[in-house]
Amino acid sequence: MLAKKEILMYSKLDAKNFDGSIPFYDTSFEDILSKITTCYKMMVSDNVILDNDENKIRNILLLNYLKNNQVRQQIGFSQWLFDREVQEDHSVGRTDIKISSIDTFSEQDAYYIIECKRLDNVNTSGVSGLNAEYIKNGISRFIQKYYSSYYRVNAMIGFIVDEMDINLNTGKINNLLMNSTTINTTKEIIKDNFIYDFKYHYHSEHLDKDSDGLKIYHLMFDFSGNIQH
Repeated sequence: MLAKKEILMYSKLDAKNFDGSIPFYDTSFEDILSKITTCYKMMVSDNVILDNDENKIRNILLLNYLKNNQVRQQIGFSQWLFDREVQEDHSVGRTDIKISSIDTFSEQDAYYIIECKRLDNVNTSGVSGLNAEYIKNGISRFIQKYYSSYYRVNAMIGFIVDEMDINLNTGKINNLLMNSTTINTTKEIIKDNFIYDFKYHYHSEHLDKDSDGLKIYHLMFDFSGNIQH
């Protein structure tokens, strides 16, 4: 059962209470993202060998860590459920990672979504590189409501598969994003500071196709040393 403090927090986060605005912060989701980052660090520490394939990387993160009972108990993840490739009921999207809680039982639309995308060093400023794909088939899916946003906050994870300056590359994504004619960005991707000892987390803010506010967190996971060549 949720504690009274958690119940009050979720009441405040109920999308029907925002009237289209975004809360200044979402401590519950930030806690989830912090723990997912802990799982990423475990993967790197475990020297996991990965294929250069988005779905395969996601599957190892999900099946071996986020859905691993021992890991879940170790980092305090027992109140959240993680599923992959889930078809949404009220949109056309199939989510990379769907995150449900006890609240989902009483409100079926109350869940978070994480979209995962590979990022490499090829054509980083062009319209056909993976940075452009991160926007076109990542950020844009939330803006166009291909994915739902019940809490008005969701996230993306960039799987870094080449050695790169991640902050510099994030700046290149920003350049493409701010030049987009299809995405209304009210705050470009900026660095965040809620995850301890992890530099590469950010957030951006947008208006979706119905002009409702939307916040997207961005985690950049450097797997360049784990990719099997």
